[in-house]
Amino acid sequence: MSKAFSKESDDLDDDELQLPGVPAGSKNYITPAGYARLRDELLDLIDNERPKVVDVVHWAASNGDRSENGDYLYGKKRLREIDRRIRFLTKRLEIAEITDPSVHHGTTQIFFGASVTYVDDVGVERSIRIMGIDEADSAQGEVSWISPIARTLLKAREGDELRLVMPDRVTLIEVLRVRYPAPQSGG
Repeated sequence: MSKAFSKESDDLDDDELQLPGVPAGSKNYITPAGYARLRDELLDLIDNERPKVVDVVHWAASNGDRSENGDYLYGKKRLREIDRRIRFLTKRLEIAEITDPSVHHGTTQIFFGASVTYVDDVGVERSIRIMGIDEADSAQGEVSWISPIARTLLKAREGDELRLVMPDRVTLIEVLRVRYPAPQSGG
């Protein structure tokens, strides 16, 4: 078959390839706020964005020749992107294990959701927050619970000295502070 009639590769993205890896047999931990953000995004796509794009595609299709109709072509492409994101979010929310870090408020042991301050062997102090795979934002000092630093820190306590294994070296770190959000009062 001629290349001219072969299907474009933008439909080839297997959703599973896009999912950040959850270790086999593990849960997909997420904070209540992270779950709410993903759920809100999913509902917005389904209730608002997708219907608007469907309307544009329907209008553009009624204008005749679709092969040179930019609104139609862009709309169809955007619709595929939205549908792909909807599938992704649906799968992630289905396997999500909502874990409230505030249940550990006041403890000095490191669990999911902890904000941890540590110092390395050259005296550099860093603070991170251990979050879910789908919600961690490195620009905000958040790391995924499956990251090397988080895996090193989990279950440690304030004052513990740990060996952080990195690709190019091993460094010693000391846990200085562990904090959790305060439980929400009332409801």
